Amino acid sequence: MMASRGMGAVSPSKMPKGKKQSRRDDTDFEEYAKGGWIKSAIKHKGALREKLGVKEGETIPSKKLAKAAKESGTTGKQARLAEIMKRFKK
Repeated sequence: MMASRGMGAVSPSKMPKGKKQSRRDDTDFEEYAKGGWIKSAIKHKGALREKLGVKEGETIPSKKLAKAAKESGTTGKQARLAEIMKRFKK
């Protein structure tokens, strides 16, 4: 008598393995879930303002921020983050 090929017990070696999420920079995904990523992203407060030549206490004009966001490097990263944070509720 032949064994049926229906739904039966599956050998543990044939079970699919869970995929582990990993990044090149070994980022801890739990930090993002907690919301602690902002704290580590804003290390030098006022650095972008200083680079763009805006006086302390004044808001960075949106055109100036948009232009800086197109740049590469640290200034571009800071400007893109500033654009994102601008949309957050206070």
